Amino acid sequence: MKSFDDVVFNLHPIDLAAGQKAVAPLLLPGEEVVAAFATVRDKVVFTDRRVIAVDIQGIGKKVSYCNLPYSRISSFCVETAGMFDLDSELTLHTPSGSKTTFEFSAGFDIRGLCRAIAARIL
Repeated sequence: MKSFDDVVFNLHPIDLAAGQKAVAPLLLPGEEVVAAFATVRDKVVFTDRRVIAVDIQGIGKKVSYCNLPYSRISSFCVETAGMFDLDSELTLHTPSGSKTTFEFSAGFDIRGLCRAIAARIL
């Protein structure tokens, strides 16, 4: 993954400590992890300042980090879980027209994450 452009992530929640560990080398002083998620091998961490995708390549030696500062998000869309579709979705749009979609597994309450993002971009 070289950028967030038109990427879809299928995520399940992980412990904040695991998210913190995955992005510790990148965090600025005072920056806090507010939510952390994983795919099979990769991670996506939402801090109070940005979204960080951690792409583990090969057998785990090479890692790619992609950052999306909240200041670069122009809008976002939310789809909550329903009766038959148990997953929820968050789509972030940038001024360049690109979008990134995060699909969250059943049981995750996306509203709190959306409030945290809204507090930074509105």
